[in-house]
Amino acid sequence: MQTNFTAQQLADPAIAQSEQILRKCVHCGFCTATCPTFVTLGDELDSPRGRIYLIKDMLENDKPANDRVVRHLDRCLSCLSCMTTCPSGVDYMHLIDHARAHIEKTYRRPFGDRWLRKLLAWVVPRPSLFRVSLLGAKLAAPFAGLMPERLRGMVKMGARPLPPPSWVDRPQVIPAQGPRKGRVAILTGCAQQVLETEINEATVRLLTRLGVEIVVAKGAGCCGSLVHHMGREAQSHAQAMANIAAWHGELAEAGGEGLDAIIITASGCGTTVKDYGTMLAQDSQWAAKAAKIAALACDITEYLARIDLPADLISPVHTTDAVGVDHHLANEQASMPKTAPSPAPVSVLEGAVRGVASPSGGKTTAASAPVVSRKWRVAYHSACSMQHGQKIVHPPRDLLRKAGFEVLEIAEGHLCCGSAGVYNLLQPEISARLRDRKQANIRTIKPDIVATGNIGCMIQLETDGLKVIHTVQLLDWATGGPCPQKLAQ
Repeated sequence: MQTNFTAQQLADPAIAQSEQILRKCVHCGFCTATCPTFVTLGDELDSPRGRIYLIKDMLENDKPANDRVVRHLDRCLSCLSCMTTCPSGVDYMHLIDHARAHIEKTYRRPFGDRWLRKLLAWVVPRPSLFRVSLLGAKLAAPFAGLMPERLRGMVKMGARPLPPPSWVDRPQVIPAQGPRKGRVAILTGCAQQVLETEINEATVRLLTRLGVEIVVAKGAGCCGSLVHHMGREAQSHAQAMANIAAWHGELAEAGGEGLDAIIITASGCGTTVKDYGTMLAQDSQWAAKAAKIAALACDITEYLARIDLPADLISPVHTTDAVGVDHHLANEQASMPKTAPSPAPVSVLEGAVRGVASPSGGKTTAASAPVVSRKWRVAYHSACSMQHGQKIVHPPRDLLRKAGFEVLEIAEGHLCCGSAGVYNLLQPEISARLRDRKQANIRTIKPDIVATGNIGCMIQLETDGLKVIHTVQLLDWATGGPCPQKLAQ
């Protein structure tokens, strides 16, 4: 694509980066076939190619954003499916990031939109405040039908059972079981530690069982992804710097005991943390530290694939077509004790089984368990931030198979489920259409459960008939941990 930026414009590093990205686009249109909003709406301006034209015109002519540009750029999910498809290597992620920052600086949104975005940017990254807001949303549930559609999503989240705060999320060092074989930091997140405490607890159980010491660093918090995708650069950079400072202090070069990795269990957060080096590249004080932290960041499945799950630790879980589960559930517990990670529960081979609900709603006990059993059928939903943002495709599937699950592929797996951070609150109509499409594709293959690696997708897809569980919870279960509560209900 030919560009016409002036030398003065190109003196701005952000403009210079965007100009290089724009020049790679050859207008081929391959991206339109895999763009969820174009597939859903059929409007060229709601495709990556159309948005690139809008961004080019806005930046090249140094225009403030207008209603038309904002409407079509706001509809972008930042799923990055276009980047997986693009044969020319167009870095759409950083181009749309720059465009959103430009919108934030030059466009005044309508009052309702402005108010909602400020509310989300203030509340969601703060777990205590987010928890209180969801409790308030629970009280407002009877009046959801009277509310604007954008607020109904928050009310829906508030209607979910909220677990109490977990001991795992407090700053601490959690020792490995047995000899220490590794040392990692973990990002406990913001929304995740409120909505699904089991994810971090399962991660801690699994890693400590494998001999890994875990650091929950003081001062680490929200990754900055939510506000970054709103174009709020100052706030996202401040959150990134807080995390970098917290984790860098644990490195050997800073006088700490060192880290082998920084474990992230929400793929949306992982995509952002891995981008810290680019986000802060122009900040002389933080650039080197940011690049170091970004290089250490990895998804939990990446790390597990690196260290490998010992075969002798795996005790595959099974179900039957009639009912139930036969596995090591005698010591099942909702959360870890407040002292140290518990040992692996007694396995079924040692004679301890407890009744657990099956997908069909029945129960199996040690006395009535059928002799014939089969593997759990797990539909793996690869979050966009996992497959497109981080290019992690095989490790989650391979680990689930190794743990004894039958992994099912979902049709149109490249298409977003519509969650995309807070997109489901900001663009509820498009989000709902994408959700319905994804759920229909999942139901077609008749899984027992759905596994994914991102909290947003879990909340978006779960229904009474679809049990959506984090991949690490299933891996923890198959290696000695408790049955996930959603399956035990």
